Amino acid sequence: MAGHSKFANIKHKKERADLKRAKIFTRIGKEIMIAVQQGGTDKSTNPRLRDTIQKARANNMPNDNIERLIKKAAGETDTSTYEEITYEGYGINGIAVIVEALTNNRNRTAANVRSAFTKGGGNMGQTGSVSFMFNKIGQIQIDRELTEDEQLELMELGAEDFTAPLFDPEMGQITVEGEIITEPHNLSSVLENLQSKDVEILSAEVIYKPTTYAEELTEKEDIKKMNRLISLLEEDEDVQNFYYNLKEFMNNA
Repeated sequence: MAGHSKFANIKHKKERADLKRAKIFTRIGKEIMIAVQQGGTDKSTNPRLRDTIQKARANNMPNDNIERLIKKAAGETDTSTYEEITYEGYGINGIAVIVEALTNNRNRTAANVRSAFTKGGGNMGQTGSVSFMFNKIGQIQIDRELTEDEQLELMELGAEDFTAPLFDPEMGQITVEGEIITEPHNLSSVLENLQSKDVEILSAEVIYKPTTYAEELTEKEDIKKMNRLISLLEEDEDVQNFYYNLKEFMNNA
């Protein structure tokens, strides 16, 4: 029974990881589209495209996929363009939520995000209503602990904090990734240095990190509503990322 349970847990974790990776690839594809639309296909003169390609490689997107997306964006005949929009609001019990979206239809996206907040027991707020409770940081997740010399070298490039990964010998795999924190504008240079070394990069992106946290949810109905909000945002193709200020929350209640 224990062996079956362990296999089921690993299988479930892999399925969630595969879904997360697919979502990341879709998100990066849209970011490449915007970068090409704004600055062309030449990486040497388009820093946004260069940074997005680094991010794509850090998230293990195949080079063929990257080149195909660039060519598609360059030859796109559709005159519609994507724009970046950030929404802010509150979930159940005043939980602060930030939603980042890429859309070619602002009205559709706003309506869907507003509906997600409402169905999750919360409401959308004005710009600035919750963002003051977050810091924007660069986050890189890696597969091994860095040496002291490697950390010092990265600190010169703008890395600010390091967390070693946790390895579970029973499962035979990393359960918590190693983490490097930077200022957003230093993410690219730190990432480039890591890519030149024998370090597997699991993910790299700019995120919102809470500076203050809401109280833990304890009521079953509140947990259900928070799960509802999360599910609706995860399912929305226009939503790129979303963040909330709950310290710990299991999306399986």
